[in-house]
Amino acid sequence: MERPDDRIASALRFATELVAWVATPWALSKYSWLLAVLAVVILIGLPTVFSTPGDKAQVIIPVSGTVTILLVLLQLVAAAIASWLAWPVYAAALVSLLVATTLVMERQRWRWLLSTDRRTA
Repeated sequence: MERPDDRIASALRFATELVAWVATPWALSKYSWLLAVLAVVILIGLPTVFSTPGDKAQVIIPVSGTVTILLVLLQLVAAAIASWLAWPVYAAALVSLLVATTLVMERQRWRWLLSTDRRTA
């Protein structure tokens, strides 16, 4: 199975990651600045260090496609929950729409990540 063309999904995924990187520490800063910093380190650090071969150009620590999908889900959940905790309803609703759209657009890539016959295009 060849890697799908996921430029639109990648753009949506990146937008959602940016929201997670901003909204999560924003929401956590009400409780602890240390938690806010730790959240950013986790949300940015884990996907940077752990990736599936063929999905990124540079892989530091190779992991299965399942782990990559779980890391994306972590970003999506963080963006959705944190936006509702930190921002006004209209902004959180837009983020929820972005997260839902990203989930739909990620399906082909996730099928490829889960396949046993994974080839890059």
